[in-house]
Amino acid sequence: MIRFYFHPTPNPAKISLFLEEAGLPYEVIPVDTKKGQQHDPAFRQVNPNGKVPAIVDTDGPGGQPAAVFDSTAILMYLAEKTGRYQGQPKDRPELLSWLLFLATGLGPFSGQAVHFQHAAPAGLDYAVNRYRREAERHYQVLEDRLAGRQFLVGEEYTIADMSAWGWLDRAHMVMKGAADPLGAYPNIKRWFHAIDARPAVARARKVGTNIEFKRDNDEEAQRALFPSNFPPAA
Repeated sequence: MIRFYFHPTPNPAKISLFLEEAGLPYEVIPVDTKKGQQHDPAFRQVNPNGKVPAIVDTDGPGGQPAAVFDSTAILMYLAEKTGRYQGQPKDRPELLSWLLFLATGLGPFSGQAVHFQHAAPAGLDYAVNRYRREAERHYQVLEDRLAGRQFLVGEEYTIADMSAWGWLDRAHMVMKGAADPLGAYPNIKRWFHAIDARPAVARARKVGTNIEFKRDNDEEAQRALFPSNFPPAA
């Protein structure tokens, strides 16, 4: 059984997709980040970094429970556990390269673009421009990669596609103000719609919809999400 620590944001969405594609049994454990539950000591035992997603595999290596955090690490762990969605052995170098490109490039820069365009105080024009342009640059890298290709790596659907889908699903947030967020990236758009049409995606989108998460972006939420913006408690 996989205990899946979840909040409805892009990185957990990747894990929802893998679990649904692979048909693995799992239990959703909500972590309401706007209430600060990611900082609870019990969750920090699972992920010392206090971020979602994280999992505990109750049947890990040697039959012992195994905690795994960071969406890329979880995808790699689950792919190795199941022997699925890893591509062919010859694809391994490219798979690792694209997974790390997504983990260190597309994801973080997309996240910062969303933050500075939607959540940060007004007047931070340099930061808004910096992260929006870098997100666009990462999109262009993917656009060029997907020219004439069905999948990111090799000839098969892999965890690289799942990882990219998680953030590209939020293109409307990253590309704020664009009437067609993927319009400038026809190869990504074609690829995204093909992935998005998979039956497992529809199931992944339903994960956690029966859970009531905090929606208000009030001071409690701001302190929970961005604690470094506030002075430490006396």
